[in-house]
Amino acid sequence: MTEIIWDGKYTNGKKTAPIRIALPFQTIETVNESVQERQRTIDLFSEGRPSDWRNRLIWGDKKYVLPSLLPEFAGKVKLIYIDPPFDTGANFSFTATVPDNPETDEDETVEFTKQPSMIEQKAYRDTWGKGLDSYLQWFYETAVMLRELLAEDGSIYVHLDWHVGHYAKCILDEVFGYDNFRNEIVWCYRRWSAASKLYQNSHDVIFFYTKNGNYTWNQPYEPYADEGAHYTEEDENGRFRWQYLKGKKYKLYMKEGTRAKDWWNDIQYINSMAIERLDYSTQKPEALLERIIKASSNESDLVLDCFCGSGTTAATAEKLNRRWITCDLGRFAIHTTRKRLLSIPNVKPFVVQNLGKYERQQWISSEFENPEQRLSVETAYRNFILELYHAQPIKGYTWLHGVRQGRMIHVGSVETPVAMGDVRNMIQELWKMAGTEPTAVTNGIDVLGWDFAFELNETALQFAAENKVDLKFKKIPREVLEKKAVEQGDIKFFELAHLETELKKEGKKVTLALTDFIVPPDDVPEDVQQKITHWSQWIDYWAVDWNYRDDTFHNEWQTYRSKKNPKIELSTAKTYEHTGEYVIIVKVIDILGNDTTKQIKIKI
Repeated sequence: MTEIIWDGKYTNGKKTAPIRIALPFQTIETVNESVQERQRTIDLFSEGRPSDWRNRLIWGDKKYVLPSLLPEFAGKVKLIYIDPPFDTGANFSFTATVPDNPETDEDETVEFTKQPSMIEQKAYRDTWGKGLDSYLQWFYETAVMLRELLAEDGSIYVHLDWHVGHYAKCILDEVFGYDNFRNEIVWCYRRWSAASKLYQNSHDVIFFYTKNGNYTWNQPYEPYADEGAHYTEEDENGRFRWQYLKGKKYKLYMKEGTRAKDWWNDIQYINSMAIERLDYSTQKPEALLERIIKASSNESDLVLDCFCGSGTTAATAEKLNRRWITCDLGRFAIHTTRKRLLSIPNVKPFVVQNLGKYERQQWISSEFENPEQRLSVETAYRNFILELYHAQPIKGYTWLHGVRQGRMIHVGSVETPVAMGDVRNMIQELWKMAGTEPTAVTNGIDVLGWDFAFELNETALQFAAENKVDLKFKKIPREVLEKKAVEQGDIKFFELAHLETELKKEGKKVTLALTDFIVPPDDVPEDVQQKITHWSQWIDYWAVDWNYRDDTFHNEWQTYRSKKNPKIELSTAKTYEHTGEYVIIVKVIDILGNDTTKQIKIKI
């Protein structure tokens, strides 16, 4: 078979292999699990027995997520659908909405485009950094990992457009086998754009492959053209029309239709007014995923999508009673999918996971083979950030990198969020420093980061306080990449959002209210900031774990904004069954997808 070759496909005469190190997943949130089921899960874990299945929403780079899924799911995924980047820069952008002020009757809704985070931009550079060669290697490694996850009777659908579809087809033939290619599905839709000197682009292609010739297949049907118009009656057996034969009246039921073709023009792009629309640039209609999922899987089968986006695959799989795993690098994609799933009546419990600090460690080891070279690169980067922060670098420590006005400074990695494990290491190193260097009397640490793990904010501050350390999280602004801003000294490091709450207790009943939410405004255009006149306009979603047990955040109650219901509640109540001491965790997610958590202790 003819082989497509690109720069980077071979290293020393052998095909460049994808990363295969399995990293441990960390569950940072359990959503929609009952109190009884939560206790059952804890009991099973304490007995060393596996708990029941939980659908999985994973925040992380798929090049680390996929090999980490292999130990548990190799050969077990019945259906894979992916909608990878097409060679556009819009895949990580999203439209953020500032809602109305709840204290006025005026329509003050404002929308603006949120640009990709540094981690998302890096992932895009890794994919397209060297042009087409980079993309082909990235796509090849992804296809190899997905084939290993696919069940023997499994199917994979790869959704692409005119940019790279022809190249991807050659790679899929190589990885899955030309004989396992089933269809090139053409999805036609009506979508208008500005006139230009070319034909209107109005279709995508979906390549359908299987692991082998024995695959799951439930024949999909399309209705006969205009036939439904004649079948105006309906009963428990379906739609029908009356037919008279030899003086007798018969019910003639509408047939299933004709076998679905590989040319789909009956599923339209999501229109701007649709309830389903989430203003996510790459969102696909649920009807498209419904046809694919019904055709190539059965109830309870496992469906995987490693380019989650707006969560269409997970939401459709949930509605069709399939198990699902989905992942995305974008924080807002994870948040959008969480809200979308919660809007489904009786949604089954699912977990939100990430790979924590392990992802950064693996990236460093895979990118820098020479330890001395790695140290030089990291030191130069950290010294640059320290200079902008007006701090002095220090040597001899792994987690503490500088000092400013008596406070120690940690500079977070560009590649991964600052995680709880990092904070533990910083504090341990701080007290080691205090024991060996009498002049190091500070008990304060400023943590500078591009991004922060979901669970970090309040939980880490509480951990630091217990260890007598004054910890502050500050975000490294995107302006550090702009030479002009750096030269003008126009760089500000904003502290993370601050949440204030009020708790009232009446017997066993507790009422919890949000009273203030202060957000660093660096990611929001100045004209939009001026339209925010009430602190609650920053909040898109908040949830409560009424009985946090130092394991993972359990979402027991939540309120969130949607297109159908843009208002949120600012208070909630809980009546405890038993007396005792409880820890309450409040999680708030702002309009940009950033989370803030607060811990409250109460005695009933």
